[in-house]
Amino acid sequence: MTTATYTANVPAASGWFSRAEAWLDQRGKGAWIAAMVLGFIFFWPVGLALLAYMIWSKRMFNKSCRSHGHSHRYHGFRSMKSSGNSAFDAYKEDTLRRLMDEQEAFEAFLQRLRDAKDKAEFDQFMDDREKRMADEARNTEDA
Repeated sequence: MTTATYTANVPAASGWFSRAEAWLDQRGKGAWIAAMVLGFIFFWPVGLALLAYMIWSKRMFNKSCRSHGHSHRYHGFRSMKSSGNSAFDAYKEDTLRRLMDEQEAFEAFLQRLRDAKDKAEFDQFMDDREKRMADEARNTEDA
């Protein structure tokens, strides 16, 4: 038997608003209503903004904010379930492992690119700083 947990797929670089929206969506319509009521209690424009957002995004009139998430959960559990064909299951497992390895390699590559860019920017800053200090020293000697 395989177990899995559902987590919202929010990119790591996403803003605070996207993370808050995903957090509220995971908890359902009650969390949205509680946030709106608290918004009205503490600072009414926040509550009004949440109410407008809930109406505009149709969260107010859906059966549940998580109804879309349930379908993702169902497909997630279904993909881990055995098909009954051992050859296909082995192929699926190998393919998923290969894709995970490729994803890790790509993420490592992106990190190396970011590190190289950061180092180049820092080296440029240090060179500019050294030139500026040398110019200032020459200017003070000339004066």
